[in-house]
Amino acid sequence: MSVNIKKNKLSISNRYRPEIDGLRAFAVVAVIINHFNKDILPGGYLGVDVFFVISGFVITSSLYQRPSENFRDFISGFYERRIKRLVPALSFFVLINSFLICLFQANPYESLWTGLTSLFGLSNLYLFDKTTDYFAQSSQLNVFTHTWSLGVEEQFYIIFPLLIWFSGFGRQCKNGTRNLFLIVGMLTIASLIGFLYLYPSNQSAAYFLMPTRFWEIASGCLLFIGLQKIRSIEQFFEKISPIFVLSLVIGIMYLPMSWAVVSTVSVVALTLLLIASLKKNKLAFKFFANPKVVYIGLISYSLYLWHWGVLSISRWTIGIHWWSVPFQLVLIFGLAICSYRWIEAPLRKKSWFEKRWKTILFGGGVIVLLSSGLVALIEPLKGKIYTGNRIQLAKPSFKRGEKCLENLSNNTYCYFINNKSQQTIWIIGDSHANSLALAGEKTANSLGMNLKLFSVGATAFPVVRKYHKSHKERDLKSLDDMKFVEKILYRQIKEGDIVFLAMRMPYHFGGVYYAYPPSEFKFINEDGSFDSQENSFNSWGLAVVNLAQFLQKKGAKVIIQTPTPEWVKQHRNPRCSTFDKQWFNSLSKINCQIQSKFFIEKEKGLYNHLFEKLNYLSRFHENIYLFDTYKIVCPKSLCSFTLDGIDIYEDHQHIMHEWARDFISPEISKFIKDIQNIDE
Repeated sequence: MSVNIKKNKLSISNRYRPEIDGLRAFAVVAVIINHFNKDILPGGYLGVDVFFVISGFVITSSLYQRPSENFRDFISGFYERRIKRLVPALSFFVLINSFLICLFQANPYESLWTGLTSLFGLSNLYLFDKTTDYFAQSSQLNVFTHTWSLGVEEQFYIIFPLLIWFSGFGRQCKNGTRNLFLIVGMLTIASLIGFLYLYPSNQSAAYFLMPTRFWEIASGCLLFIGLQKIRSIEQFFEKISPIFVLSLVIGIMYLPMSWAVVSTVSVVALTLLLIASLKKNKLAFKFFANPKVVYIGLISYSLYLWHWGVLSISRWTIGIHWWSVPFQLVLIFGLAICSYRWIEAPLRKKSWFEKRWKTILFGGGVIVLLSSGLVALIEPLKGKIYTGNRIQLAKPSFKRGEKCLENLSNNTYCYFINNKSQQTIWIIGDSHANSLALAGEKTANSLGMNLKLFSVGATAFPVVRKYHKSHKERDLKSLDDMKFVEKILYRQIKEGDIVFLAMRMPYHFGGVYYAYPPSEFKFINEDGSFDSQENSFNSWGLAVVNLAQFLQKKGAKVIIQTPTPEWVKQHRNPRCSTFDKQWFNSLSKINCQIQSKFFIEKEKGLYNHLFEKLNYLSRFHENIYLFDTYKIVCPKSLCSFTLDGIDIYEDHQHIMHEWARDFISPEISKFIKDIQNIDE
C-alpha cells in the first residue's frame, strides 16, 4: 500500500507543468497593467478569466489518481491543502491593508466589510449585494474589491470535491472519469447559458456570482479530462500555434467594453487552446517555461493580492502618476515576493499539525480571530486611527419608515418643520430631495411656512413605474412608498402650498454617463408590459401636468428643480473635496472641473433633452415653474466640485446639506416670493 502511494505521489509531481505557471504570469501581468491604466490594456481584467481556466485545469490535475482511503480522508485532505494555500497570504494581506485604509479613510466601512467577507470566501456576494460596479471609480477605492474572484473560486471548491468523489473520479472507479466529464459538462453548459442570459440584464450577478462563473473554472477541468482520455484531441491541439493563440488573446483584450460577453467567452476558449497547445518543441513553451517567467507565475497569488492593495492605497494618498509607477511596481513585487517567500510557500509546504482536522480548525480559528479584529475597526474603533483632520458636518434629523408615515418602508426619509402656518412647502423626490432638508428648513422658516419633505430613494415623483434590474425588490417597494406619499399630498394640499419636485433626472430619464445605462432599467406600463425610457419620460411629463392642474384648483403651485452636473472621474474621489484634502493626498492631482457645455449645450449636451422637456412643461402650463439649480451650482462655463473654496457636493451627485442651506435656500425663498407676487 505504501509503495503504491509513493508511486502516485511521484506521478503527481511529474504532472507539474512549468509553462502553466508561466501562463499565470501572463494573466497576472495583464490584470496589473489594466488596473494601473485601463487605456494601456482595456481588457486586461480578462486575466482573471484566464486564472479561472487554469485553476480548473490544475485542481483536476492535482486530484487525478490521488490516493484516498475514504471520503473523509479525501475531503479533509482537499480542504487542508486549500486552507494552507489560500488562508495565510490572504489573512496577512487583509490584516495589513485593513489597518492602512483606516489611516487614510475616515469611514472605511465598505472596504472593511469587503475584507471581512473575503476571509470567508464571500466578498463576491457582499459586492453583489451592494450592487457594486466593478469598473466604477468607487471600486478602485475599495482595498478588497479584487477578492471577489477568490470568493468565486472558494465557492467552486465547495461543490467540486463532491463531484470528484461521488462521480467515482476521486475513487479511481472504472467509469469515474466519464461520469465526471458528463456531470461537469452539463453543469458547464447550464452555467454558460446563465452567464449569457444574465449579463445583458443583470451584469453584477453575471460578474460576481459563482454559478455564472462555474463554466470558466469547469472548462479547465473538462480540458484536463479530455487530454488524458482522448489522444486524438491532444494530437489536434499540437498542430495549433500557441503564439497565434496568444496574439488572439492579447487582441481580444483591446476590444471595447460593449463586447464584454464575446471577449470573456473568447478568452476562455483561447486559454483552453493555449494550455493544450503548449508543447516542449514550441517557441511559446520556451518563453512560458523560462524560470523568470515561471517565478512570476509562482508568486501570482501574492501579486494579485498586493497589487490592488498598493494601487488602492495609492489612490487614497499620492495618486498614480508617471513618476510614481516605478516605485509602486517595486513595492508591489517586493511585497508579493516577501509574502510568497515567508508566508505563502513555507506555510503551504509545511505540515501544521499531525491531524488534518486540526489544520482545518486552526485555519478557521485564524479567520474568526482576524474577523473580530476587523469588526473592532468597524465598531468601536471607527475613525480612531484616522490620520487626517476630522470635520463634523451637519446632518438633518430624518425620520424614517413608519416613524415618517404609517405603512412606509425604510426606503423613505421624512423631514418635518411645523411653524404652525396655514401654508406648507412640500419637497418630494428621491435622494436629491433628501439633500435639500436643511435648505427646506431655512426656506420654510424665512417664509413662515411649514415643511414636509419626503425622500424615497431612487424614485421619481410623480411616480414613474420602473425598477433597476439589480435591485428590483427594493425599487418596487419604493414605488409603493411614493404612491402612498402621493395620496397624502392629494389629501392634505391647501391653498398657498408649494410642491417642490427634486430628483436625479439623469438617472431616471437618461443622461448619466458613467453607470446605469437605460438597458439596466425596466419601465412598466399599467397593463404590466414594458416600455421605453423616452415614453416613460413623456408619461412623467403628463403626470406633472395633471398634478399642476389639480394644485391650481387648490390654489397651490408646482416648482421643478433642474438637474445639476454629475461627476464621473471624481466618483467618491477624496481629492476634489476641500474637506478631504489631507497631508497624505497633497501630491494627488486631479481635474475637478467639467465644461458646462458637456451638459447643456444645445443638441449635443447630455442634459439637453431634460431641459427641453422641462422648458416645454413650464412654457405651456401656467402653474409649473422651473427653479434653475443648475445655474446656481454651475454659474460659469466650467462646473466645479467646489465654489469659492467651499464644497458643493457630498459625493459624485448629491449637493452638500450645508451648501444647499447657505446658497440654494436664499434663492428658493426669493423664487417663491416672486411667483407669489405674480398672482397678487
